[in-house]
Amino acid sequence: MTRRALFVTGTDTDVGKTHVAVALLRALADSGVRAAAMKPVAAGIDPHTRRHADVDALMAAAGVDAPRDEVNPYGFAEAIAPHVAARRASRTIDLAVIEQRFAALAARADVVIVEGAGGALVPLADRIDMLDIPARLGLPVVLVVGVRLGCINHALLSALAIRARGLTLAGWIANRIDPAMANADDSIAAITDRLGIAAAADVAFAQQQIGGAALVALGVGGVAAIAPV
Repeated sequence: MTRRALFVTGTDTDVGKTHVAVALLRALADSGVRAAAMKPVAAGIDPHTRRHADVDALMAAAGVDAPRDEVNPYGFAEAIAPHVAARRASRTIDLAVIEQRFAALAARADVVIVEGAGGALVPLADRIDMLDIPARLGLPVVLVVGVRLGCINHALLSALAIRARGLTLAGWIANRIDPAMANADDSIAAITDRLGIAAAADVAFAQQQIGGAALVALGVGGVAAIAPV
């Protein structure tokens, strides 16, 4: 199955979701696929420039140009939980608006890579959380696992939440954010065994590229002819 979009979530904040999303966008570009990027919600927007490092990185890696308000419909100045930032800014995160902006991006591109904020169950409003975005958009989910102490539990809980919501776990990516972690390979093996899915990619610390094999494993972008690397 070839997918036209993926939702990238993580086991926690600061586990490398943007790093992985950017690498996926670059891999798609290398394979000749026109890919758009989206980060529906971002906290920590510079109040003077209206810029955000993650949004900027995604836009720079995307293979199509798109207005910033399509890429990032909801940006908040305070770097706090999205539902709190929205309340403090007297705004409401509306899934219908996110769906409209996603449709506009999908019309511009072959594939859309959508990156969440924080972990899989970060609240967006009183009754919605981050997983309601892929549920609303009908997107399979890629889980970025920050490989550090505690990652097995975090990965299994996140995958459990994704599957419990009836969402498709397209795959997971091991991102080695702690180069000093002892026995990291054993943790990755444990996650593989318990999820029943091998990591689509095993990203070394500070590695900038993800090969075509990850795209094939995730089934995204019409790249099934790319040989694994």
